[in-house]
Amino acid sequence: MDSESGTSVRFDELSSKHSKRFRSLWDSSKKPISLGKNKGSASDPVAHFELETSLILEQVRNNPPIYDEDPELPEITLTALSETGRAELTISVPKQRSYTGNKPVISSALADTPCSDLDTDGVLEKLNATLSTHYSLGSEVICSGRETALHSILQPYVARNDDFGTVYSHLRRFWYHYDVTKIEHALRVGEKRDREMRKKVLVRGRITRSNVPPRRVWDLCANRVVPIWVADNASEPWERTRVWAISHAWVDENDRTSVMTPINGYEWPVPMPKDANLDLIRIEMLNHGAQYAWLDVLCLRQQGGKGEHLRLEEWRLDVPTIGHVYEHARVVCYFNGLGRPLQLTRDYFESERCWFRRAWTLQETTDHAVIGGDTGDDIMEKEVQQMFDTQLARLRVLRRQNFVLELVLEMQHRVSSKPLDKVAGLAYLLDPECIPIYDANISDADAWEALMDVMSSTSAAELFFYFPERASGRKYWRPSWQQIMTIKCCLPSSYLWV
Repeated sequence: MDSESGTSVRFDELSSKHSKRFRSLWDSSKKPISLGKNKGSASDPVAHFELETSLILEQVRNNPPIYDEDPELPEITLTALSETGRAELTISVPKQRSYTGNKPVISSALADTPCSDLDTDGVLEKLNATLSTHYSLGSEVICSGRETALHSILQPYVARNDDFGTVYSHLRRFWYHYDVTKIEHALRVGEKRDREMRKKVLVRGRITRSNVPPRRVWDLCANRVVPIWVADNASEPWERTRVWAISHAWVDENDRTSVMTPINGYEWPVPMPKDANLDLIRIEMLNHGAQYAWLDVLCLRQQGGKGEHLRLEEWRLDVPTIGHVYEHARVVCYFNGLGRPLQLTRDYFESERCWFRRAWTLQETTDHAVIGGDTGDDIMEKEVQQMFDTQLARLRVLRRQNFVLELVLEMQHRVSSKPLDKVAGLAYLLDPECIPIYDANISDADAWEALMDVMSSTSAAELFFYFPERASGRKYWRPSWQQIMTIKCCLPSSYLWV
């Protein structure tokens, strides 16, 4: 409502001509814009246009354009040679050899560059070059009634000697916003909101909501792990940044190494296969179309590192809600180990390291998973390929139906490093009213009792029907974890998949 003229104008009623005119102006200049307060009458064509434009700006302010694939951005190419020093022809996975496109991607070398080497002018120059903007340090825009220079936003990063990847990951999503000086405020608000949410959902050893977003994500464009409140400051689920998820089978400890990397700010050593490389995985994910991804070894705090004292506290919430990440993400699966080519043999399916046999990967199964490490050839034996296809199809049906009995019987045949993890791997899938926290110090039997305490009445009744024997635990009227893991149960015909 225009307070002076009494004329009401809705954004969705604005003429497409004016909307396109503004979008064209935005795309061509990508400069901060500020308008004076409209003091004219809506009957005045000039005043009416200013009113319409101000409403368009309000819409842009709430939903700034995101340039994921903007033809105006400079085309960039990342290669295995430039990122890792390995010749492209030595890489057996084609999608890991190179990426070329108009995503706002920077090289690892630029991401690793200390801001002190660039100084404030250099940082702004790199941001402008990468994002095709023309900001200057002296640029001033209206911010809450005062003028603020862009210099004040960049200077703290230089003073802390952050690397350019950190600056870029923090500012990129806000860079096309008409009022870039609100970046600091938006980040502070996002951090506070996220911290309060994580505190609020923990009540007496339980997580009161299952749809908790991941604590961190991998910004593939900046090649940096960032807090979720940096990548996504939306308050509503439908406005949130699309995050991909990476599923993989952990290789044997003798085949793993721990990597200290600037990607996660050297926060903890990243366990991964000796023959894999995070920069090659990044190239493959970019080729799949991802911009943000969740990878456990990068985004879920691992053992060791300077923040080890925080790990167990974070895991209380982060581990039980991993299932939410995979349920709502496009998933890339590495069946032969993280980043490794898909080269399977007959004995793979009997190995305890088989993706189909790990406890955690049950909740990571989705209908339309992308096969990671695809070599693009037919090196697998026909029989092995058939076994692979059959197993994958069976799991997809199981997850789609999500019957409680099938899920617990499936877990019988799976393995985990800790017995407790088999219970934790079921918690999200059984859709309880709330989820028990992950407590590394309790037994699998105690964890199962905690899960049964919050299980829905329907799921509990289903288990009681198929496990009517007196249990050996403290609560004998419901199946114990020992029963769940040892008793063989014939599935009813309605459960069978043909």
